[in-house]
Amino acid sequence: MAKSWATLPGAGPSGTGVDLHIDLRETAARSGSGVRRALTDALREAVRGGRLVPGTRLPSSRTLAVDLGVARNTVADAYADLVAEGWLTARQGSGTRVAERAVSRPAAPPPPPRTPGPARHDLLPGSPDLSAFPRAAWLRAARKAVAAAPNEAFGYGDPRGRVELRTALADYLARARGVYADPDRIVVCAGAAHGLQLLAGVLREGRGGSPSVAVESYGLDVHRELLTAAGLRTPPLPYDEQGTRTDALPRLRPDAVLLTPAHQFPLGVALPPERRAETVDWARRGGGLIVEDDYDGEFRYDRQSVGALQGLDPERVVYLGTASKSLAPGLRLGWLVLPARLAADVARGKGPSDWACGALDQLTLAEFLTSGAYDRHVRACRLRYRRRRDQLVAALAERVPQVSVSGIAAGLHAVLELPAGAEQSAIRAAAWQGLTLLGLDRFRHPDVPRTDRAALVVGYGTPPDHGWAGALDALCEALAAVLAETP
Repeated sequence: MAKSWATLPGAGPSGTGVDLHIDLRETAARSGSGVRRALTDALREAVRGGRLVPGTRLPSSRTLAVDLGVARNTVADAYADLVAEGWLTARQGSGTRVAERAVSRPAAPPPPPRTPGPARHDLLPGSPDLSAFPRAAWLRAARKAVAAAPNEAFGYGDPRGRVELRTALADYLARARGVYADPDRIVVCAGAAHGLQLLAGVLREGRGGSPSVAVESYGLDVHRELLTAAGLRTPPLPYDEQGTRTDALPRLRPDAVLLTPAHQFPLGVALPPERRAETVDWARRGGGLIVEDDYDGEFRYDRQSVGALQGLDPERVVYLGTASKSLAPGLRLGWLVLPARLAADVARGKGPSDWACGALDQLTLAEFLTSGAYDRHVRACRLRYRRRRDQLVAALAERVPQVSVSGIAAGLHAVLELPAGAEQSAIRAAAWQGLTLLGLDRFRHPDVPRTDRAALVVGYGTPPDHGWAGALDALCEALAAVLAETP
């Protein structure tokens, strides 16, 4: 019976060849033909479909016959047919090869109507400067971590994550963010969204009825949609000039509340001390749960970072952190610091093994933290992002003084306050300047009434260093053009 694979030239005891799948049985059954016709058809389709590119050398008829378990004459005849058709070439000394052939190209479509050109600068919030990822330091940490890793580290692993990383995180978070973080109460996850997904599952199963998680009036729609998809309601909390109004929690009576207290996203204020205390008191009185998203807590520029809310009551607050802003989102590493009563349930929800987070990246981050490389990287990024924010504020004050920057000096984004009604015009003008950015209304909870407030949420952390000056110039030009037309 004919086989369904062959090895292209170069194969042998060293195993340097390339396997090619040729399903003679299926081709023969489909066409109702013999082996020769089936082989001819299969090779023709491999060439036509691009699996065998022009110039590829095919095995000799003897070798292919042995690989496929067919007669040599069958292969030779199939080759001859394809040479005659122009699919293959056969020359003395160079063997049988796929023929070079012109590729037909479809006629060019008519030019589209004139639209803004491709984006030259990315000013979307929520991402760091990816070009600043510490490749050399990360590689050193990876080498050391892999060399020291026990054999069991390459298995499926504890669903809570590698103990080396949980221990390193407990030390770092206690020192840098004021978090009470026992390693046994930490669960490593694949970023903030994954952490919220795990929590949502525990809340849905543990609360009964129709549980709800109160959210901020302005925030990430991705997080709201994730909670909604898990079967949770997401009533919005009201907002004023001091930030989220936590005094509404007793009236809304949610099972939990999701907050960004150190630096509210996207409005950029810090939750005042009295409202932090008010939120913890609400949780204590009614058994509620606070989910603290500390997405960029390391980046405060005008003073020392405000400590995490979790330190006020570790049994009422879930601390959610991530490496996405400080290092890179592509690492897919985050962490939950949980009350003792939830740690086992969240780990159980993650599954019987740590399938979501690569052990080697966890070990590398653990080494990165314990060696001090993480602190050095964060300090360098803090200086870079502070300089960019200062340059943004100065450029706006000089070139478009009608635009002001609101919120505290922190994080990777700034809110640019515009005259009423100018938000969409500014977004369109930015697109013509090759800028990608978002307006404040993009982050409004659907149940929150629209106001006349107009603003842009500008991610100044995203562009690489060499592109920042150009992005800033283009932004100022776009805003100046819009404001010149705004009464």
